[in-house]
Amino acid sequence: MARVKTGYTTKQRHKKILKRAKGYFGSKHRLYKTAKEQLMHSGQYAYRDRRQKKRDFRKLWITRINAECRVNEISYSKFIDGLNKAGIIINRKMLSEMAIEDKKAFAELVKVAKDALNGKMPKEAKAPKAEVKKEVVKEEKKETTKKETTKKETTAKKAPAKTTTKKVEKEDLSSKTVAELKEMAKKAKIEGYTSMKKADLIKALK
Repeated sequence: MARVKTGYTTKQRHKKILKRAKGYFGSKHRLYKTAKEQLMHSGQYAYRDRRQKKRDFRKLWITRINAECRVNEISYSKFIDGLNKAGIIINRKMLSEMAIEDKKAFAELVKVAKDALNGKMPKEAKAPKAEVKKEVVKEEKKETTKKETTKKETTAKKAPAKTTTKKVEKEDLSSKTVAELKEMAKKAKIEGYTSMKKADLIKALK
């Protein structure tokens, strides 16, 4: 067999790893073995810190909000609780931006939160609830009208078929069980139906 040389493929693989390790300190961007080891660790750290980064930013936003809340004489926890009670949904990133750039708007939110904690709900929060109730009532009315129309249509369809149903019932009595015949006799208020046989029940019902 011919000898297979892998020099080209190994060289390309090494170049690819060293290219990804460009900028690393010392031998980590020069030697293939150390560069490959460092890239494996770097991938693990990147995966971990992509999740850690979200937590770090949330902590930063909370510290900024808390600092501005203390200026307005309220704690962070009470401020968030007041906003939830007032029905105001703003994420912490936007609240932190307001605390830095628009302090007047943030102070207004603090007032709303304080009022909600004292039991004074803002008028703006109550308005949409009434609108929702009106919409629900309208939808219920529409549903009731639809049901009434469907009932009328079904009764109109069933009305002409009364004469035929009686004939069918008379013909199909023999195919029914004794228990079913007794229930029909009970509804028809036939005396002594409990001790009757099938033939007697059919005669009585006819």
